[in-house]
Amino acid sequence: MLENHPVEKLDKMQAEKELIRLNEILDRANSDYYSNDAPNLSDAEYDTLKKRNLDIESRFPNLKLKNSVSDKIGSKPSSTFKKIKHTVKMLSLANGFDEQDIIDFDQRVKKILGFEDRVISYVAEPKIDGLSLSLKYIDGKLFQATTRGDGEVGENVT
Repeated sequence: MLENHPVEKLDKMQAEKELIRLNEILDRANSDYYSNDAPNLSDAEYDTLKKRNLDIESRFPNLKLKNSVSDKIGSKPSSTFKKIKHTVKMLSLANGFDEQDIIDFDQRVKKILGFEDRVISYVAEPKIDGLSLSLKYIDGKLFQATTRGDGEVGENVT
């Protein structure tokens, strides 16, 4: 089975099959988690599969699927709630799996901010599962709470 095959040892045909398999699993997991409130994978399992997908896409960029889960954030909003278009696209942070991922993150932040020669302090906290929300206040009072949804359109949960 390919899921136990190291990414660096996959040939092109194996990589293509594995990307299709991972996309199906992760797409279903996104739908179950975000739309059906019934996750079928633990966060750790999901993160491991998504990292494998990204690693294969990185090694074989020409095989990246047009509908790749690596390009998606969240899932389509539920039909239960009113849909709200985000004023600014609501993104998600990538996971850091090792020290190099953290070093790379720090370098990207410094480059974006133009602080290459400065030390930046960070605060890291354990991940708590829950909703990502965009909250709008008017005169200090909550006006609207919107879930991330697919990053462009979320659900009004005010």
